[in-house]
Amino acid sequence: MAPRSAQLAFDLRSVPRWGGRRAGAGRPRGSGSRDPHRRRAPLAARFPCHVTLRIRRGIPSLRKARLVREWRRSLREACERGRFRVVHYSLQRDHAHLLVEAASAHDLACGMKSIGARLARAVQRAFRRRGPVLADRYHLRVLRTPREVRNALAYVLLNARKHWRERHGALPPVRVDAASSGRWFDGWRQVPCSREPPPEPPGPPEVAPPHTWLLSLGWRRHGLVDPAEVPGR
Repeated sequence: MAPRSAQLAFDLRSVPRWGGRRAGAGRPRGSGSRDPHRRRAPLAARFPCHVTLRIRRGIPSLRKARLVREWRRSLREACERGRFRVVHYSLQRDHAHLLVEAASAHDLACGMKSIGARLARAVQRAFRRRGPVLADRYHLRVLRTPREVRNALAYVLLNARKHWRERHGALPPVRVDAASSGRWFDGWRQVPCSREPPPEPPGPPEVAPPHTWLLSLGWRRHGLVDPAEVPGR
């Protein structure tokens, strides 16, 4: 009689693998992420937006004169795109503030993609460097009331005064910020002095006139902007 063969046992337990639907799976989050990739709220064309772009560590200050010149030259070519426009801006040491108008969320995304690329290339040309420039995707705040727009105008155009007070604990001189579009702003309560040299050769401004009621007229209900203000948060 032939001997019986022993039945083989199979280990059917699942083999541990990377990824999968479990806690902690997937690519780890970066430590410097400031604006998570969540879906943005819908945008109506009548609402202007306050946008903030941040740059990576190790890049020289955006307020250096050669970078400001490069940025102005580049922005003149892209400040007006029909369905997207840059109305005002200011450059700070490691970030840029912009007030923009867009016909839709799609137009805003396309316009900011172009503006972000232009800022990055201006940095690379001015400082003769390569590699990524922007630290994260842009931060967006939609402005829906005249008071919000008025506060945003003061915050963007006078942002350098805010940072000066934080660093030095004293009020800075009252003057137009050379790294902003303040020289094109017609809503000053009094005309501030300028740090800039004599005017450049005649040419178009690097910002576009506003089209929305909020950014052209509505904000004035709450008073013109005093160049001596120090904007809050």
